[in-house]
Amino acid sequence: MKNSAPKNPLQLGHSIKHDLALNASRALRIHGFNAIATLLQFSPELFLSGPESTIFAIQDSAMSNVSVPPWVMKQLLQYHTSPSKLPMQELMKKPHGSCLTTLVYDKNLMITTKNDTKTGSIEINSVLISHPDMFLEGPVSVHGVLRPFSDIDQNWDFIQSPGCNSNQSLVSNFNERRDMVEWARIVQLLSSNGFVSFAIGLHSVLNGILQDYPDLGSVTIFAPPNSGFISSPWPLLYKIVRSHILPKRFTYLDLTSLPKNNSLWNLVPGEHLQISTNKLSHVLSVNGVEITLPDILSSKKFVIHGISRAFEVQSDGFIS
Repeated sequence: MKNSAPKNPLQLGHSIKHDLALNASRALRIHGFNAIATLLQFSPELFLSGPESTIFAIQDSAMSNVSVPPWVMKQLLQYHTSPSKLPMQELMKKPHGSCLTTLVYDKNLMITTKNDTKTGSIEINSVLISHPDMFLEGPVSVHGVLRPFSDIDQNWDFIQSPGCNSNQSLVSNFNERRDMVEWARIVQLLSSNGFVSFAIGLHSVLNGILQDYPDLGSVTIFAPPNSGFISSPWPLLYKIVRSHILPKRFTYLDLTSLPKNNSLWNLVPGEHLQISTNKLSHVLSVNGVEITLPDILSSKKFVIHGISRAFEVQSDGFIS
């Protein structure tokens, strides 16, 4: 009798992940975590994207209170997944203040409370692991938590996280990183006023801006109409978004009052924007791009101007 041909390794890996997701989903349902169980069953790629995974499943009662756009929900779920297998035994070995990587780029979790002697309980981002080791099989661990690790409400829709260095040690507690600019409101207003592409782009690079400019008190944003720049490679997108932001608030009147051909630094290190006025139409331009909707959105800490198109940023990051 001939041996059957070996299965394709990719197909085999997919089959194993499917079985793990199904088994983990069943365990979650047994413990009453039906929302995450359903998401894991039908969208396992959200959680099981690497060789190992630890899922921190949010209780149904807390999930029912989360109302955010789908792209924010995806990021929230991935923020509750670490690309390492971390059963309770391994978590207990980590010292207080240890950082854990997640599936969201540059956003970490932190062990904030650990009780070794009494109950053996652990809090991550000040949220209790209420159901430890709900599922342990192969490279996957699943724990239940009382609520999301990051607050999500109607006033903002991005994830706050502790700052960690390359050694995964705490640099700054997320509770201490109170950004002065109303970034959440800015993202929300951009999205609801037709600047969806730029809102998504800003949301995706926001954590880096918060780390590089933690004390930013006000900003000016030149918002381009929806376009294909959102599909640019990550390093280029990062620079495109930053090139449209000034680290100071300038109303349209402020800009028109600047000296002729004045330059203003933006959030791309070493780069600036050229402000000019058309002699015939008297329309203000930034890097040759007209401001078509001046002062469209503003507060004491920010002002947003609509522009006719996105600034051109070369692949090396320089603005033209």
